[in-house]
Order: sequence, then C-alpha cells, then structure tokens
Amino acid sequence: MRTAPHRTLRRFYADDSGRRPFVSALFDDAAEHYDWVCRMMSFGAGQLYRRLALTRVGLAPGMRLLDVATGTGLVARSALHVLGQPGGVVGVDPSRGMLEKAAEALTSPLVQARAEALPFRAGHFDRVSMGYALRHVAELEVTFLEFARVLKPGGRLLILEISRPRSLIARSLLQLYLGRVLPLVVRIGTGHRNAELLVKYYWETIAECVPVEKIVEIVQASGFVEVEHRMLGGFLAEYVATKPG
Repeated sequence: MRTAPHRTLRRFYADDSGRRPFVSALFDDAAEHYDWVCRMMSFGAGQLYRRLALTRVGLAPGMRLLDVATGTGLVARSALHVLGQPGGVVGVDPSRGMLEKAAEALTSPLVQARAEALPFRAGHFDRVSMGYALRHVAELEVTFLEFARVLKPGGRLLILEISRPRSLIARSLLQLYLGRVLPLVVRIGTGHRNAELLVKYYWETIAECVPVEKIVEIVQASGFVEVEHRMLGGFLAEYVATKPG
C-alpha cells in the first residue's frame, strides 16, 4: 500500500504528477527567505526547541546524524551544537536552492537527494532526523523504510512536525495565524510572492495531513520499535522510534 501524506491539493497543482515540480520550484525560489519565515513561524524559539528535541533522542558527541529534508540546515545547525564536529552531520535535500543556502551556514556534507531514495549504505547513521518536511514526501511507507535502512541497529529516528490540533479553538487559531496572518507578514516583510505562497501551502499540507495514528502505524509497519508520539502545545508533534538490534 502507498500512502501520500495528504490528498492532492488542486489549489496549487492540477494532479499528483504536478506535485513534485511544484514543490521543487517553490522551495528553490523561496530558499533565500526561508530562515526568516521559520523565525516568524516559531516566534524565534525554533533553535532551542530543535536542540532540546535532538538531545531527548540521545544525540551525543561521537555520533553520526543524517538530517533528511535539511532545507537551509536549521535542524543540522542545532545538531552541530550538540555534536560539536561538522563531520558528524550529513544533510540531504531535493532542493538545490535550499542546499545552496544551507552551505552558507554549514561546512557539513550536503547531498541533493530525496527521502525516498537515500544514497547511503545500510546501517550508516546513529540518528536520522527530519524537521517539518514529512508532509512533502511522496510516499510515507517508502520514506520510513529508507530511514530504517540507513540507521544502525539500535539507532533512533526523530521526526518533528506541525500537526492539526484536535481542539477546535486551537485549530482555528493556528489556521488564522498560518493561513492568514503569517502570509500577510511574509508578503510585507519579504515582498516575495513565492515566500508568501510557501506559507499558504505549508498550512494546507498541515490541514490535510493524514492522522497522527496513521503515521504511527506506518512507522511501526516499517520495522521500528518503541514508537512514540508526543504533542507539545497542542500542535508541535514529535515522532520518535528505534531500529531493533
């Protein structure tokens, strides 16, 4: 069975065949403003939160971490604060524009590749992370199987996401901010059409994402054990899992 993270969003592309080129062009073009958008989205608290999340999954000096869909390297940079050595982090992203921006702040290896086809040998990494990008993969099953493949036995997976709140009030507030207020702020702050479009698309993928329970089910079916899901603040989701061994 193949599960996409969300339905076809025809407001942005006509059909599934148009999804990948749309997303690639969107992230390539908005890369210059991506860090600023993320600061607005997290109210400036993103770096501390990412560092704490990485510490919670046991990331420590001497380990090797693969950051999938690294974007401009926000999670990778937080990992470097924990690991202390650039060679301990490898960043992967399908967007050339994002990787070029990441290279301005990182000396760690950066590789252009997709989560569904990671160009690394099996059992190579102690930890695999993905920050706020699970909604952008093509197939969840293939993605999690790849994560399991490149992890060492006993290695751990960390997925950070924004999930649709269960509370109607919280969901309405998040929709107001991400769906209406933030796009306006981005339009004024950057003057960049695709940066504004990126935020609108971001909210739509959150609103239409498959349920948390389905994601947990797929992680378990991919061979992971000790699968945990935590919600912070009603919408910040952490998925943590371990490869047996």
